[in-house]
Amino acid sequence: MLALGFVALFLAIGLTVFFVAFRGGPSAPATSQADRKRRIGRPVLLAIAAVFIGFGLVIPLLSLLHNGNTQADAAIGGVKLTAAQEHGRQVFKERCATCHTLDDAGAVGMVGPNLDDLRPATALTLDAINKGRARGQGQMPAQLISGPDAQDVADYVATVSGR
Repeated sequence: MLALGFVALFLAIGLTVFFVAFRGGPSAPATSQADRKRRIGRPVLLAIAAVFIGFGLVIPLLSLLHNGNTQADAAIGGVKLTAAQEHGRQVFKERCATCHTLDDAGAVGMVGPNLDDLRPATALTLDAINKGRARGQGQMPAQLISGPDAQDVADYVATVSGR
C-alpha cells in the first residue's frame, strides 16, 4: 500500500512536469496573477491541493496505522517469541553472536556456520552446545552454555533461523 502511494506520488510529479513543459514552461511570456488563475481554473487548483494534502498527511498516517507497534515483540521473520526464547536471544547475543550468523540476533560472525542457512533443530543445537564442534576454521568449545540457558538458546535458534 505504501509503495503504491510512492509510485502514485512520482507519477503525479511526472505528469505535472509533462504538462508544464507543454504549456511553455518557465520561458512562457509573463502573465498577471489573474490571467494564470483563469487559465488554470479553481477546480484544478483544488485538485492539486488535495493531492498534496493526500500525500503529505494521509499516506504517512496510513503507514503509521498499518505498522503500529505489533511487530516490536516479534522476531524479524514475524515470529512471536516466548519469554524463554527472548532470554535465549539475549544469551545468544552474549555468547554466540561473535562466531555465528543469525539475522534475528543481528549476528554476523564468520567463524561458525550461518545458522540461517543451516536451520538446525533444537536437538542439533543442544548437541552442538553440549559436545562442541571442531569443523572448518574454528572450534566451538563444549559446554559454552549450560542448563536452562542452553535449552533457551536452542529453542530460540530453532524458532528464528532461516526466517
